[in-house]
Amino acid sequence: MLTGLDALSAGGVAAAVTAALTPVSARIAQRVGAIDEPRDRGLADRPTPRLGGLAIVAGVLTAGLIWLPFHEPLKAVLAAAAFITLVGAIDDLLDLPPLVKLAGQGFAAWIVAYEGARVDNFTLPFIHRVDLSKPVAEIATVIGLVLIMNAVNLSDGVDGLAGGVCAIAAASFAIIAFDIPVLTAPLAPAAGVIAAIVAGAAIGFLVWNFAPARVFMGDSGSNLLGLLLGCVAVLGTVKTSALIGLIAPLVILAVPFLDTTFVVLKRMKYRRPVYRADANHFHHRFSRIGFSPRRTVAYLYAWTLTLAGAALALRFVPYTDHHGHFRAGWSAVMGAILLLALAASVYLVYLLEILKLRRRFRRESEAQLVQRLETGEFDAVDPPR
Repeated sequence: MLTGLDALSAGGVAAAVTAALTPVSARIAQRVGAIDEPRDRGLADRPTPRLGGLAIVAGVLTAGLIWLPFHEPLKAVLAAAAFITLVGAIDDLLDLPPLVKLAGQGFAAWIVAYEGARVDNFTLPFIHRVDLSKPVAEIATVIGLVLIMNAVNLSDGVDGLAGGVCAIAAASFAIIAFDIPVLTAPLAPAAGVIAAIVAGAAIGFLVWNFAPARVFMGDSGSNLLGLLLGCVAVLGTVKTSALIGLIAPLVILAVPFLDTTFVVLKRMKYRRPVYRADANHFHHRFSRIGFSPRRTVAYLYAWTLTLAGAALALRFVPYTDHHGHFRAGWSAVMGAILLLALAASVYLVYLLEILKLRRRFRRESEAQLVQRLETGEFDAVDPPR
């Protein structure tokens, strides 16, 4: 049976291989012309090679083939990882149409779901177990995996952000997966090893991607990391009957989910295509209020760590006796942790979305206000003295 030591070893190998091969992937990107040029909506100030996902998938496949049992559905996970990296690499080079990219994501997710890595049952907290038929389970899993891939992909907009957030999320998933009884989720240890591999590969890539980045992971990397994080959630947490099984993925991945949801809703509100990029992501808003790339990722790392800590606390803090009775002392500790996570979230949403804007609104003409709302362009405002 796979153990935590296996996970640490696999993660270490994935980190080493990815770190060693990332400069190679950058040279390949330069040779084939997969270069990210500075854009008005981007935060990069110089041309940067993409295709970092090639190094990440090399680290993932190397460690996966050494440590993971080679049977379904784990073979399907590795095959889907290779496929989605290929699709992402082509997109990095040719800029594929949105529907083609979506089709590629859907097919990669279907490979995993068809071979058994799907959510065929889950337990609603305090209610009952829900069993899904195979077609419904496959469709639900594909939708979930595609959503996670796009959440990670859309959040990859500033040096080191996606890699760091995915590393934190994967490490959290690994800890939870190894705590889940094998009888409840037989593939939980394998999911823990996959999560450790993802964390290691992301950390190895960050050696070259942290600000100032020398290479970007591109769609080849962000789609890969999103797919693998989704697979870990499906194999290791969602099927457990514990409360954390349903909410852990949502809490741990809350930052990219919230970022994507906010941006998509804003595009829908102003009747723009949801696939058309703009400058309304969290990292753009941090930049507009004067944050450097490093300070931006530090805040988003801290937010992700806080939410991941809350998810881990829900799993490990003994605030109940598992028979419906709460323990006063531990419940107080759990409540304090959740309040801290909520306070951090409220503060950052306030900082990013409404801080100092109402006074500004009063001084602007209606035409200026409409233009600013449509573009999301707001100037930095000094705090009151």
